[in-house]
Amino acid sequence: MHCCGIPAWAGPPFQGPRLKPNPAAEFDLGVVFVRRPTLAIQLSAIFAAFAFAGCAGLTSSNGSNGATKTVAPTIAAQPSSQIVTAGQTATFSVAANGTAPFSYQWLKNNSNIGGATAASYTTPATISGDSGTKFDVVVSNSAGSATSAMATLTVNAATVAPAITTQPANQSVTVGQTATFSVTATGTAPLSYQWQKNSANINGATSASYTTPATASGDNGAKFDVVVSNSAGSATSAMATLTVNAATVAPAITTQPANQSVTVGQTATFSITATGTVPLSYQWQKNSANISGATSASYTTPATVSGDNGAKFDVIVSNTVGSQTSAMATLTVNSVTASTIDVVTYHYDNLRTGQNLNETILTQANVNSTAFGKLGAFTVDGRVDAQPLYLSAVAIPGVGTKNVLYVATEHGSVYAFDADSVKGNTSAFLWKASVLGSGETSSDDRGCSQVTPEIGVTATPVIDRTRGAHGAIYAVAMSKDANGNYFHRVHALDLTTGAELFGGPVLVQATYPGTGDNSLGGNVVFDAKQYKERPGLLQIGGTIYTTWSSHCDAGPYTSWVMSYDANTLAQTSVLNLVPNGSEGGIWMAGTAPAADTSGNIYFMVGNGDFDTTLNASGFPANANCGQCYVRLSSSAPITLLDYFTPSNTVSESNSDTDFGSGGPLLLPDLVDGNGATRHLAVGSGKDAIIYVVDRDNMGKFNSTADNIYQQINGQIGGVWSKPSYFNNTVYYGAVGDHLKAFPITSAKLAGTPATQSPTSFAYPGTTPSISANGTANAIVWAVENGSTGVLHAYNATNLTSELYNSNQAANNRDQFSDNKYVTPVVANGKVYVGTPNSVVVFGLLP
Repeated sequence: MHCCGIPAWAGPPFQGPRLKPNPAAEFDLGVVFVRRPTLAIQLSAIFAAFAFAGCAGLTSSNGSNGATKTVAPTIAAQPSSQIVTAGQTATFSVAANGTAPFSYQWLKNNSNIGGATAASYTTPATISGDSGTKFDVVVSNSAGSATSAMATLTVNAATVAPAITTQPANQSVTVGQTATFSVTATGTAPLSYQWQKNSANINGATSASYTTPATASGDNGAKFDVVVSNSAGSATSAMATLTVNAATVAPAITTQPANQSVTVGQTATFSITATGTVPLSYQWQKNSANISGATSASYTTPATVSGDNGAKFDVIVSNTVGSQTSAMATLTVNSVTASTIDVVTYHYDNLRTGQNLNETILTQANVNSTAFGKLGAFTVDGRVDAQPLYLSAVAIPGVGTKNVLYVATEHGSVYAFDADSVKGNTSAFLWKASVLGSGETSSDDRGCSQVTPEIGVTATPVIDRTRGAHGAIYAVAMSKDANGNYFHRVHALDLTTGAELFGGPVLVQATYPGTGDNSLGGNVVFDAKQYKERPGLLQIGGTIYTTWSSHCDAGPYTSWVMSYDANTLAQTSVLNLVPNGSEGGIWMAGTAPAADTSGNIYFMVGNGDFDTTLNASGFPANANCGQCYVRLSSSAPITLLDYFTPSNTVSESNSDTDFGSGGPLLLPDLVDGNGATRHLAVGSGKDAIIYVVDRDNMGKFNSTADNIYQQINGQIGGVWSKPSYFNNTVYYGAVGDHLKAFPITSAKLAGTPATQSPTSFAYPGTTPSISANGTANAIVWAVENGSTGVLHAYNATNLTSELYNSNQAANNRDQFSDNKYVTPVVANGKVYVGTPNSVVVFGLLP
């Protein structure tokens, strides 16, 4: 028998159609008799069907013979809700009771999930949109089905490592106070914090902020940071420094404000030094009333007036603990001190010595970068090529008595400034006058870069305090009109108002007998456009003298000297020193003709025709005296009285190595070794030779030798300046050379310099000025040209000793723009230097 009691003899399997077993069918098998083999269904097939259904299918409905009934599923363990991070999978599971086998169908949000037919279900990689999804499962068998409870899927964002967005800040506290450090960080929560002090963990400091215990002085400089972490990583903050200050201390004044004494128009500065816990606050008071805005450790008054004399100044210093009031300091305001010197002409005097022997304020002790420096500048409308002039105690209508600085510009203006009023860049003036004709402008530079970009007043004016009602300043100005016509005019301006005097101005016109360049009908003709009045004006008695140069070497031009009556401006005389030739411009680096006490005029003529054929008196036969150091009469008619020119004058002139690139210096009377009084003049040019001529017998021309008083070769560079004199010493500032001092002994210059400056001077060298009180406290002043101008001050007795230069002070305090051919002017404790748009003023610092 097989299982289920089916007999083996039932025969072979039925080959016809099979009947599917019905698991729900119930059979009651007894003894089966099969009598007819023709039956469609063989018994063997029936038995096979029973065998296919299994013994379990052959159960009795009433449980007889050991058979069981199929039980429908019930859920024994429900699916659990799941929490995952985006990108992870989630698995849901179920357990069921009942008759196996079971069928499973998982659902997502009540919709069947394809292929999800097992007891557990694993999702694909989740996304944030899956969060909140509901999952359940239907479990079934032949007896029925059961549906599970819903399980919820929560999908969290991906975990992000911490990033610090706000670093802990440095903290400053006082001893005994606490300090709080804070951090702000992003990243997936929860974030953990661990604060550190000097890289060691602080116990319990696990929040986003940390407050120290009460600080001690030993905590000063401690470093604090924090490590912020989560499951994805960590970030360490920057270090924050704890500054622990000493306990707050009330202010204590250690240096009281000092009394100040100034001159009307100057400022005064009061200062204080105080200790105490910072920040300290300051409030200055004048006569016990608060001064608005005066809240620093020092206070500088506005320009003082006489009414400020005797004012009391103090300051209250305070902090969070308390305050202290300083002692009173008294301001003394003195009236303007009248200078004992007037600077009325180029280089102080007609000898052109360059010395001011009445300087009582500036000394070798106080001219240094601590006590001396740039006070400011008088701003003007053009280049200042002319040397400024200075007058003491001028009565200005409606203003009062002032020391006055007179400034002329290439823009065609003349200014009068209160010399004692400079403070920073000062544009206020006492008066300003234009010296251009109506409808005219300053001249263009005529294609020559020597004076550019415009030509107005180039020559240093001259002042006569005795002319007119209030005195006069004389100037020559160049201009042009809209039609391209050029003009020169001689002006005389009132010293107190700037008004034109004596019916002026007067147009410059001239002719002179000769057949030289630009001659017509036997006369050379002065053509205004071809000339500029470069050398300074000279006044002798009641006459003003002018000398003329060309624009570069642009011909045609010759060599003109003209004189004008100081009272009427009428032209009184004309001389041409190259009347039958060409060139002979009078340059002299913008210095000026000199004159001796006898009224003789001296200057050097630039390259031009010189007639080496001499007449019986030793003068050029055709009157051409280019390249000459000349002596002229000052009385009309102006006459050539004597001259000197080098033996190689023609070759020097032809090679533009002219004798007239430098200016003249007349020496005071000197006594030689034989007891004879000598009247000497010094001059040099591009040939780098020092020529010392006897003014009583200058030497004229000799083709084989220079018949002059003294000649020094090889000691200086080429000269585009002029020498100066002080106390038996001649000072030279040649191009590319040091400033050098040549002592005079027995009316002879030393053959080599006694001392020289540490600095060498680039083109155009330097024209020095000397200030002294008699022979005491002598200082040599020199301007160096370069990327900026530099004012130098040297001990006059030893040029190796530099007292000051304007590059010494910190932060460019004293620097200024350079300007070619300028010479410093020293008067009444101040030094004035022309620039491209101002006159800078140096003096003792307040």
